[in-house]
Amino acid sequence: MRSISLMAYLKLLRPEISDMDLALPASAALLASYIATGSFPDVGKFLLTVTGAYLAITSSYVLNDWYDVDIDKINLPHRPLVAGAITRHSAIIYATLLFGTAAVIAMYLNPESLIVLLVASGIITYYSSHAKRSTPLSFVPVGFAYGLVPAGVWLVFDPAGILKEDGGLMPLAGISLALMICITDWGFTLSGVSRDVVGDSKIGVPTLPVRRGIPFTSRAVSTFWLAGVILSLLIGYFGNLGPIYMVGATLAGIWMLLQCVDFIKNPVAERGGRLFLQGSRYRSVLFSLLILDVVLCMLVDGYPSYI
Repeated sequence: MRSISLMAYLKLLRPEISDMDLALPASAALLASYIATGSFPDVGKFLLTVTGAYLAITSSYVLNDWYDVDIDKINLPHRPLVAGAITRHSAIIYATLLFGTAAVIAMYLNPESLIVLLVASGIITYYSSHAKRSTPLSFVPVGFAYGLVPAGVWLVFDPAGILKEDGGLMPLAGISLALMICITDWGFTLSGVSRDVVGDSKIGVPTLPVRRGIPFTSRAVSTFWLAGVILSLLIGYFGNLGPIYMVGATLAGIWMLLQCVDFIKNPVAERGGRLFLQGSRYRSVLFSLLILDVVLCMLVDGYPSYI
């Protein structure tokens, strides 16, 4: 019984997309340290940052499940809360512990990161509690919230505002990364809600696929991913990254856009669900390429300048 309970708590963290949720803060931390100092970050600070960001991200998943029990009874009946493996009371305590730990870590690392975390948390709470059930544009705040994740991570290694002597903002590479996460998350989220269109329609949740149909949504999704692929290349350009990232990001972007084209040709719920997972894989590959390239930039003299 205990092992079943532990597995249920693990499932609330969305382990199927955990590679993306861990690779994002790791890549943002390494890129920020590389651009700000030209060297590797302190190992302890790096591990704390990645852990704190992961806990912040996953706390939002648990909170969303807590709000969405009625919706998930139709769309995702295997989820732990709907299946009765975890009570709603236990789930909200779990979400609070995850978020509280993330907040303590952020406060320790940089109070500016804590401010970003609080803003992102407020936005995602608004989405889960209100926007999702009231507007077809509910995907917009989700992107804003997750776009703040790399910003909060960046501030740990390259403080801004009152903690930075020149009072400057993030460099263009960091801004491009935050925008890329925000905009691709719109495509990512809309793919997921396309999968859930039948259940959402029955329960009266006014998502974009419910209001405008999956064909229209598939075109919007593809537009967002196209913008995201362009921004992924701008990350490499502004960050002075090397051929491993630039070539890999180009090939991965082409693959992702081909999946989007297939979604346009086959605008059905099941294809949206597959694109949801494919989007997660694309971003985890992209972040892994970024990590590898930044490591090479710091270890190999002259690496970014040769092909």
